[in-house]
Amino acid sequence: MSHAPLDPVRLTADLIRCPSVTPEEGGALRLLEAVLSGAGFQCTRVDRGGVANLFARWGAKGAARTFGFNGHTDVVPVGDEAAWSVPPFGALERDGALWGRGACDMKSGVAAFVAAAVDLVRETPPEGAVILAITGDEEGDAIDGTRALLDWMEAEGERMSACLVGEPTCPARMGEMIKIGRRGSLTAFFTMTGVQGHSAYPLRARNPLPAMARLMDRLASHRLDDGTAHFDPSTLAIVTIDTGNPATNVIPARCRATVNIRFNDAHDSGALTAWMQGELDRVAAEFGVSGAMEVKVSGEAFLTPPGPLSDLVARAVELETGVVPALSTSGGTSDARFVRDHCPVVEFGLVGQTMHQVDERVEVAQIHQLKAVYARILRDFFA
Repeated sequence: MSHAPLDPVRLTADLIRCPSVTPEEGGALRLLEAVLSGAGFQCTRVDRGGVANLFARWGAKGAARTFGFNGHTDVVPVGDEAAWSVPPFGALERDGALWGRGACDMKSGVAAFVAAAVDLVRETPPEGAVILAITGDEEGDAIDGTRALLDWMEAEGERMSACLVGEPTCPARMGEMIKIGRRGSLTAFFTMTGVQGHSAYPLRARNPLPAMARLMDRLASHRLDDGTAHFDPSTLAIVTIDTGNPATNVIPARCRATVNIRFNDAHDSGALTAWMQGELDRVAAEFGVSGAMEVKVSGEAFLTPPGPLSDLVARAVELETGVVPALSTSGGTSDARFVRDHCPVVEFGLVGQTMHQVDERVEVAQIHQLKAVYARILRDFFA
């Protein structure tokens, strides 16, 4: 029986109308479950920690060749709604674009890979399986989203041979960039504690501010590396230094500072943490104050080396867009940092210029192009 192709623009619009501000499900996953179940996908809700997630598989469990897509339906808050020129969840189509929160990041990507997968299994059922792992916790803490799906898959014996994350990856032109890795990210919170006193009698106090200033200078002045084969040099940014002291005649007892490091595959979070701890200990001892550090790791650096998966995706992108994509590791973190421990993973999606902005929108033509790219990837993978 022949089916009409699934329209990715209409599906994107339906998803935008679901107010799924993280961690609210907003009806988005229920909508996708209905669409996918109707196409023969076996769907399972993998909710954890108050977060809604959806696992969908077409084909046999444990199939030798299984292609997976990963994405999210949660979105960031609207912000100042009065600043929007359109209703944020109205899915208005205007000037050749579809407008609304999540239009770019990344309900269009999810709609495109769902539409491509549904069309494939209906019209040319492959020898293998297709898995869609869709989370509602990418824009939030990302603890109970893709991580929960992968934990569940591990327990259930579900495997992907390769995975594509549908995040926006193109800076300005459709087709120009594929992500084959991501930098790691960690944030370090420092506290220096001395002895409070009168600023006229500094010898009776122990000022933590010079110690913190020295530490921040040592960290920021240190060159972490010169870059690697596929990554730019790692960076360390001081993002805040705080004392909370309103008085000009008081030496405060405590000073806090925070740094964020985006690091390449020359490092891991453990080695960077040990380096910062050593610097902290040396400075604290030098100034006679006590120092403490707390580190939060958002993800380790990873790379999917150029090879069969990136070649497959790059070929599809070039054939459908006419653009030869660059293989990049730029940008922030994504859920690919979790998938990389499960199987080879790359990312490809739309132009991301308006993601998280007021009046977020995506060109309608790009949504159709993205579905065509994903459809070709699936056809070629199972050929």
